[in-house]
Amino acid sequence: MNKPIILLLSGPNLSLLGQRQPEIYGTATLDDHVERARKRAEALGFTLEHFQSEHEGYLVEEIHKARGRAAGIVINAGALTHYGWSLHDALAAYDGPVIELHISNPEKREPWRRQSVLAPVVDGTVAGFGSIGYELSIDAISRLLGK
Repeated sequence: MNKPIILLLSGPNLSLLGQRQPEIYGTATLDDHVERARKRAEALGFTLEHFQSEHEGYLVEEIHKARGRAAGIVINAGALTHYGWSLHDALAAYDGPVIELHISNPEKREPWRRQSVLAPVVDGTVAGFGSIGYELSIDAISRLLGK
């Protein structure tokens, strides 16, 4: 029996986690965060797929491929959160639950980070919990799916 898939999407500069601004993002690498999410997903009966890109269009393509295939999406879009309208449109056309994820709390940062163009088309946002946010996002998808 195939387990339902949760797609975890990581946007630009997240490949630099662990090196980039550790005072804000911590010292865990993207691989560390993905492994944490994978373990939680597996414990809840899901398969986790991860995709990271520095390019908005590639993330849009992954969202399109997830339609009818992935049970839910967790997206940490990085700076694309604030101006990635093509991500907004792709997520609006997706047929499952979506959680927007931020390691830091955008509300405590620069004013331009407080606007999310994704917020109107996601089911909820997990922000400011560091690496714990990856597990919380998986839990949220699971609960939204009634698991």
